[in-house]
Amino acid sequence: MNDMSKSNDKKEHRPASGNAVHWRRAAAADERLAHMIKDAYRGLSRTLQVRLKQHSVLYGHWTFLRVLWQTDGLTQRQLSEQAGVMEPTTFSALQSMEKQGYLTREKVSTNRKQIRIFLTPKGAALRSVLLPAAVEVNRVALAGIPADDLAATRRTLLAIIENLAAAELRPDEEAAPMDEGTTHGREDA
Repeated sequence: MNDMSKSNDKKEHRPASGNAVHWRRAAAADERLAHMIKDAYRGLSRTLQVRLKQHSVLYGHWTFLRVLWQTDGLTQRQLSEQAGVMEPTTFSALQSMEKQGYLTREKVSTNRKQIRIFLTPKGAALRSVLLPAAVEVNRVALAGIPADDLAATRRTLLAIIENLAAAELRPDEEAAPMDEGTTHGREDA
């Protein structure tokens, strides 16, 4: 038997992606926090994408559906702002979602230029299958993590988001120097 047939006969157990192995190396190597957040986001996204695909929903449509489930009848601009994407991206997604029967675009009678986005019954019905899928992804991701650690992680991520949002408002200012001992690992992104 050659080496190739041996490897085919006895399959090794490998993770679906190298992300778990990469993450362990990253943590051990004092990887930057930005990279670890990116890896966690990618893992969450891939896991959710698999579940969305089971219902023939594209990952790119997920955010728009979530926003519309909360506030139906938004304009394209409002939907773009709430979804955090550029209007051309929203326009393309809406065209596709309309073809799939998830939504309709309707002109407002008082303003012919203003078009509002409304979910169809089919788009609204997706909520009952997709939200549980998203909850399941979060359950899988957070399994075994103590509540105190989750609370600290949430506080830390909110602080990071607020710091970066504040820095966006002052792009010409240099970042304030960090106090020693306030971070773990490298400070650069």
